[in-house]
Amino acid sequence: MARLEKMTEPERVYLESVNCPTFDKHPWVSGPALNKRRVAIVSTAGLHRRNERPFTLDSHEHYRIIPGDIKANDLIMSHVSTNFDHTGFQQDWNTVFPIDRLQELAEKGTIGSVADYHYSFMGAFEPAQFEQAAREVAGLLNKDNVDAILLLPV
Repeated sequence: MARLEKMTEPERVYLESVNCPTFDKHPWVSGPALNKRRVAIVSTAGLHRRNERPFTLDSHEHYRIIPGDIKANDLIMSHVSTNFDHTGFQQDWNTVFPIDRLQELAEKGTIGSVADYHYSFMGAFEPAQFEQAAREVAGLLNKDNVDAILLLPV
């Protein structure tokens, strides 16, 4: 975990100056009951399949598609931030990609189903840079009939 008191002064000053958006507490859209919803994961942990190129700061690829049937050993985290701690992911991938928990919820009937595909961004960019990629992912989620997203801002 990155701690402000352990960062260099320029890093600390920058992070303390970043404006965090606020959102009203009402859902943006309405939809079916939770036990009828199809759920996908969207993470900013820089996850990708083992056979894909790692994320880089100069990459124009802002997200990767992760199949729902991926195995833990086939998922890599290549988040480039020097302040990003990979320990949790190394111990339990569900900390940043809780696919096992979603599958358990689907089996219990708490959620309707788990999406066929999930998405990971590398969250070391300004959020405004993701607009086009977010629109692309929204279209892909729509094609997969997803009506609920578990957002994991890592």
